Amino acid sequence: MTTVGIVTGAGRGMGEACARRLADQVDVLLLVDRDETTVSAVAEECAGAEPFALDVTDREGLARLAARVADLGDLGPVVHAAGISPTMADWRRIFQVDLIGTALLADALRPLAGPGTAMLYYASMAPFLSGVAPDPAVTAVLDDPLAPDFLDRLRESLGPAVENPGTAYPWAKYGVHRFARAEAVRLGPVGARACSLSPGVIDTPQGRQEAAEHPVMAELVRRTPLGRTGRAEEVATVAAFMVSAEAGFLNGVDILVDGGAYAAVRTD
Repeated sequence: MTTVGIVTGAGRGMGEACARRLADQVDVLLLVDRDETTVSAVAEECAGAEPFALDVTDREGLARLAARVADLGDLGPVVHAAGISPTMADWRRIFQVDLIGTALLADALRPLAGPGTAMLYYASMAPFLSGVAPDPAVTAVLDDPLAPDFLDRLRESLGPAVENPGTAYPWAKYGVHRFARAEAVRLGPVGARACSLSPGVIDTPQGRQEAAEHPVMAELVRRTPLGRTGRAEEVATVAAFMVSAEAGFLNGVDILVDGGAYAAVRTD
């Protein structure tokens, strides 16, 4: 059977790097991005790739994506790199894209999962640095991102501070960490896997935009043991391994790819 892979956020940055890295690991690679022009350009340069213009918060679009996979063959590796950061949107949109979008994608693809499926959701180092430490009442809300009243309940649980995008972002990515663990448990019985990956400060257009607005990122890079930002290709290499057959017993964990930044600044 034909093995079908998916990379979201494939039009630029870390998603694009993953698309180029995974192209030779599957028979057909669906490249998902909101920007049809950029993702089509990437697809033209990747053998066996097919562009798929889609907003990951669009349920109907995700249903079409799942149908396309079913038409083509068996679901293999899925790298969900699409996401937004604090300077790009308000707190609600950050949760909608980064956490709810992750859950929607997983929900659409779950019926197609089998022994060759490996789901990888991009999270962030932000939850490690921000000291996110929720109580059970908060995690109960965070673990149900597809609830109709999710954002209202989250606002009630976390208070007005969550309306700051810089606060919302680590919470959303912490939710991705938790979601990946839960999805690993759900997918295990069919032989499929799920993990998350947490990049540090990576030199991408999005990363540079955040650095321009948040000078603290320069200090974080200065304190990074390797003394530099990461490259998108370095993160993509880790992602490609995590969804490969060689990593077949890697499941339900988060891998931090940050050049040692968290190791340098942690205080516990």
